[in-house]
Amino acid sequence: MRLEPLTAVVLNDYLAALAEPEVNRLTGSHATFDRPTIEAWLATRGEQHDRADWAAVRIEDDVFLGEAVLNELDVDNESASYRIWLAGPHVLGRGYGNEITRLVVDYALGTCGLHRLSLGVYDCNPRAQRVYEKLGFRHEGRLRQALHWDGQWHDELLMAILSSDPRPGN
Repeated sequence: MRLEPLTAVVLNDYLAALAEPEVNRLTGSHATFDRPTIEAWLATRGEQHDRADWAAVRIEDDVFLGEAVLNELDVDNESASYRIWLAGPHVLGRGYGNEITRLVVDYALGTCGLHRLSLGVYDCNPRAQRVYEKLGFRHEGRLRQALHWDGQWHDELLMAILSSDPRPGN
């Protein structure tokens, strides 16, 4: 698996993933996206200097696995936010989220020298919670009933990892 800049090269796969009900549920996205909007958005990713947007791609066959993003950069406090989504059920449960997150954490806290990386994950996504915990993220808070999905309320769990926190495998 490799991370490469997010560009229109992955447009068709990106749109297909955004149409996946499971991707929307796990990310809490109620939005619908059209081709021109996503194409225009992808075209601007390289112009952003306060964030990093990557496409995760399987090396052996160039299959688009999902998106990883560092955003909300706070230079003064050496921190950023992290988000990830995988392209759908065909890539879930295969360790890609773990691998992608490990690469991004190493990049953010190592290469970039950030002190803190934070994220939010919904309580209806225990698979992602386990990945983050396994990689050293700690629970810091809970936004109660932050997501309304299919008639049910879900909490958003706030997690973070610090450069001084132990990271398995490092």
